[in-house]
Amino acid sequence: MRRALFVPLLAVALTGCSALGRDTPCTEAAADSQVSVVWRPADFGEPDAARLRLCVDGACEEQASGSSDDPFMSLAVRLPDDVGAKTVEVRLVVTSAKSGDTVVEDSAGAKLTEQHPNGTSCPPTVWTATFRAHPAEGLTSPEGMKLQG
Repeated sequence: MRRALFVPLLAVALTGCSALGRDTPCTEAAADSQVSVVWRPADFGEPDAARLRLCVDGACEEQASGSSDDPFMSLAVRLPDDVGAKTVEVRLVVTSAKSGDTVVEDSAGAKLTEQHPNGTSCPPTVWTATFRAHPAEGLTSPEGMKLQG
């Protein structure tokens, strides 16, 4: 009788998530809903030559432009996880670290896209948008951005 019970339990244990309608087991990568901006520090000159401030619907984050030895840097503003597929207002202000003068000021509407970092049938579901901070053009698409000089 013990063998008869053990075999079905073993089969259930080995099937994992597929028994729940999933083809593959879920990974456990963490992710947040956010709008982010990426840039090449070398584009802004010497190390920490600029401060980048990113605001999304009134919430802001700020940091220095980084070292030209770094291939790229990023800055993100976290959003509520249940923000959904909507358009949020994004504003970027880049100021000179030396003079405090505004180098770049730009804004755009960002349509958030749904992401599933652990697979479509696995949590979490997050909503994201990404821009490139360009020293002459402001907020642009990161597509095709070279990460090395």
